[in-house]
Amino acid sequence: MGMSPTPRKVLTGLSSLVLAAAGFAAAAPAQADQPVSEFAGPSHPYRHGAVPTKEASTATAGKRTSNLKFGGSVDGIGVTTGAPKVYVIFWGSQWGTQGTDANGYTTLSGDPSGEAVRAQQLYKGLGTNGETWSGILTQYCEGVATGSTSCPSTASHVGYPTGGALAGVWVDESAAAPSQATGNQLANEAIKGAGHFGNTTAASNRNAQYIVLSPTGTHPDGFNTTSGSFCAWHDWNGDTTLSGGAAASPYGDVAFSNNPYVTDMGSSCGQNYVNSGSAGLLDGVTIVYGHEYAETLTDQNPAGGWTDSSGAENGDKCAWKGTGGVGGAQNVTFATGSFAMQGTWANDYNGGAGGCEISHPIVP
Repeated sequence: MGMSPTPRKVLTGLSSLVLAAAGFAAAAPAQADQPVSEFAGPSHPYRHGAVPTKEASTATAGKRTSNLKFGGSVDGIGVTTGAPKVYVIFWGSQWGTQGTDANGYTTLSGDPSGEAVRAQQLYKGLGTNGETWSGILTQYCEGVATGSTSCPSTASHVGYPTGGALAGVWVDESAAAPSQATGNQLANEAIKGAGHFGNTTAASNRNAQYIVLSPTGTHPDGFNTTSGSFCAWHDWNGDTTLSGGAAASPYGDVAFSNNPYVTDMGSSCGQNYVNSGSAGLLDGVTIVYGHEYAETLTDQNPAGGWTDSSGAENGDKCAWKGTGGVGGAQNVTFATGSFAMQGTWANDYNGGAGGCEISHPIVP
């Protein structure tokens, strides 16, 4: 990243698409006192929890010394408190012909790396096989004082995805996905997905997140171009700093992720980060998608959930930390297979000093 921005309010206005490591032009201040993510860059305040490319992640290590604090909620939403529900949207006719494999996963002819099936396996496997990677997230909560760094047992904690988080899959072939979708277009696709899945009330979207997967060769929000040194990011439809502006939703607040075709970036977005050869082709897919899933649970409407003083979320603080050990990236086994996953930040680790973990007891 070259430099880390000092904490500031989230900026409004259309984002100028410039490389995150370059200089930034300030926009008008927003109505909410929300810090900017170290990986978003002041010109891209909506890129919450953006996974930087490995080359752009030099600032990460310096953000592993301070705990996350509760942001006080946005629209009354801080974290995902119920059982998490993940809805996967394959956006665009470029995904090609649909099929179904022997395990019931949707396959797509325009998916040369097999990211579609791998993503479904990941989300379906969360909360199975007694996995405790998800346990790290359950220590966080809402309904506590702004600035809190811990949660009492009586607070509403992040839910555990018992039996799997995957709640629906949709291939939206109604039109080609844009070559360079704006944040507004991504948000509108998520809202469209909410309608498709029948989640037409605020209550039905309270614990949902929509994963907008773009096809290979596209550049959502500048991914894999000189304006996008990131691998994915998440946000919610009402963020006024989205490129193209906020997206109006008739279904309540909608949380979504911009999940590009990660393997288009190769090792810059994690290919072979944990596993060598063909076994590691999709390492970056599960590391990056897991990163955004975790951050959506703990900061559903950014930045009303849990961030540190720089705006970094729980996945940001542990991105590209290395492999193995207590908090490095490594294989985690779910009922649906073994997946390369990164650690996430735990405030209660190391006697409350905090740190990255790959496993944690589930908080009831």
